This record gives sequence, C-alpha cells and structure tokens, in this order.
Amino acid sequence: MMKRHVFKFARSRMGFADFNCFLVDFETGSCSTSRNSDSKGLLSHQMNASAPRMCSTSCAKVPEDLPKDNPVSDMLLDSFGRLHTYLRISLTERCNLRCQYCMPAEGVDLTPSPKILSQNEIVRLANLFVSSGVDKIRLTGGEPTIRKDIEDICLHLSNLNGLKTLAITTNGITLARKLPKLKECGLTSVNISLDTLVPAKFEFMTRRKGHQKVMESINAAIDLGYNPVKVNCVVMRGFNDDEICDFVELTRDKPINIRFIEFMPFDGNVWNVKKLVPYSEMLDRVVKRFPDLKRLQDHPTDTAKNFRVDEHAGAVSFITSMTEHFCAGCNRLRLLADGNFKVCLFGPSEFNCLNSNMPKNLEAIRSSLWGRSYTCPLDFYQQCNVVM
Repeated sequence: MMKRHVFKFARSRMGFADFNCFLVDFETGSCSTSRNSDSKGLLSHQMNASAPRMCSTSCAKVPEDLPKDNPVSDMLLDSFGRLHTYLRISLTERCNLRCQYCMPAEGVDLTPSPKILSQNEIVRLANLFVSSGVDKIRLTGGEPTIRKDIEDICLHLSNLNGLKTLAITTNGITLARKLPKLKECGLTSVNISLDTLVPAKFEFMTRRKGHQKVMESINAAIDLGYNPVKVNCVVMRGFNDDEICDFVELTRDKPINIRFIEFMPFDGNVWNVKKLVPYSEMLDRVVKRFPDLKRLQDHPTDTAKNFRVDEHAGAVSFITSMTEHFCAGCNRLRLLADGNFKVCLFGPSEFNCLNSNMPKNLEAIRSSLWGRSYTCPLDFYQQCNVVM
C-alpha cells in the first residue's frame, strides 16, 4: 500500500487557485546535483541539505495624478543586497480549469469580489513599485484572462514610466481571441501553461476540454511576433514524462521556449515523491534524443536553466524548484488578488497594501524585504512535517 506524504506549510493565503501560477514560476528549491533516480533517496538527501547555494485601443484613461518619475529606491533592497525589480500581480483567484495538481473538482472558496483589487487599486499600487525601481510586471491569477477589464489594466500598466516588461502567465484557454487587443495595450511577453500534447490527457488533468484552444493560443502568440513564446510544462512521472522529447520537438521550427518544471509539493495536492522527475533525469532524457543540446548563459535572476538544441529556433529550460535552489538570485515580489503583499511565496509574512496611508505602506514594504531570508523561509524539508 502506498504511503501518503503529508506536507504542512505555514499560512500562505495562496489557496488552490494560485497554485498553477505558483508552479510555473516558483522561486525556491533545494540544492542537489545527484543523479540518483531513487526518489526516496533524493528526498532524504534534500532533507539533509540546509546550506544555501549561490547559484489607444481602450476607453480607459491613465490616472492624471500618478507621478511620472521613477528614481531607484532602497525600498526594494533587502539585507542581502538583492534589488527586487520584478512584481507579480494576481488579477483574480478564479480559474476556468480544475487542474488536478491545483484544486479539487468542485473548486475552492474564493475571496468575495468586493475584496478583490479594483483596476484603479492595481494601477496605483503598481505605480508605487515601478516608481521605486520595479521594471517588470507579470499578471497572474487564478487565470488572469478571465478578468473582464484585463485590456484596460494592461493599457494603464504599460503607460507607467520606467516599466520595461509587461508579461502574463495564462492557461491559454481564452488567450487566442484576446491577445491581439492585449498586445495593442502593451503586453510584451507571454507564458502559456501546457502539461501534455495529448488532448485526452489534457482533459483528464484539467477536468475540462480545451487542448486545441491552448494550441491555438500558442500559435497566435507566435503569429503576433512574441519571441519567445514560453510554454510551461509541469513534469509528473507516469503522466507526461514520456512526452518530454515531444515537447522539445516543438522548438525545432518555432520560437518556443519549453520550460520543464519539477513537480512541487503543496498542501492539498496530495503530493507524492514518486511523481517527481528530477531535473537531472529530464536532462538525461533530452540529451539522449538531442545530443546537440547546449547550455545557454543564464541571467543571475533567472529561475530556469536554459539550453538550446543546435539548429532549433526555440529553446529548452528547466525550473529546478525541488532539486536545486535558486533563491539567492530571487528578485520577485507578489501582490495577491486581495491586496496582500508577499516577499516570498512560502513565507508567512504578508500585509495588505490597501491602506490609504502611503508612508505606512512604504515602511511595511521596506520592513518585509529587510527581513527576508536568503533561502526559502520554510526550507521545504526542514520546516514541513513530512510523513513517509
């Protein structure tokens, strides 16, 4: 009989609805270069690893009272000298899929709509961060494209002086028809989640139809000139690990960046260590099929290890959330859909940014960053109660 693995995390306010975006851009992990395929041995190794490793198309109007200068501020600097220039904003807790690793079939309790950030609140808070040094914003959820005013939000944000990148992470179900307008409104980068190339497996995993719509969204993004179009794939043993090389084939003729993500534990998704396919194993499989795979130069703040197969138009990346830490270079901040601010996804510390007292907000942000850990404050295996 299979033994259950139970993880008890500190309070997180994420809820299941945020888990998909959590998976595709997770910021913490643990260090290992072991190629041991024994999952139980890998977990044991990780539990003993405690040391960090360095490693105008809209009727919307931009508010006139927003300041336009953006001097670099120490508000976004932590005690380790990391400047946090990347803000993720959750536009909604709702989602139009029910992915099995994300939420139960019946859904979850959501924050009441009146308590979700309004468009004006999103723009004002984003401006606070951009005017202090943030130059990249990613829109997440839930599923951000189901928010009715997403085009206006993009237009407002893209007009913030100092913002260089406005990105979105989406499941792609409704993206194809909305993307032309979103691009006109200033959206500069697209990440689309897709865990399988087999329609039947897609329906099994998401409990919804829509595989063809996701593929149409990927092609629509390519046709509109997005380069690369990032495709996020959570790899799970026994479900889609046999498709790894098929995903790599997508990079042959199209500017697609396939991003393989190690399966992550989270309270409620019945995580099983046997489903984890380590980065080293994924890499071995790709190299056997594509021996010309070559390492690319990563940016210090990258969460992914980047590669390219010779003569391929696209690239291949691995997000090693479970087996190799990348907390040391983390520059991400999170604004949740209810207005709560977090400096780390798994950190218990958070506060609500909707306080009208702006100096108080600024001081709270400074204090949160200054108290941030060098590695994940939960340290997965040391502060999680793991029942083997």
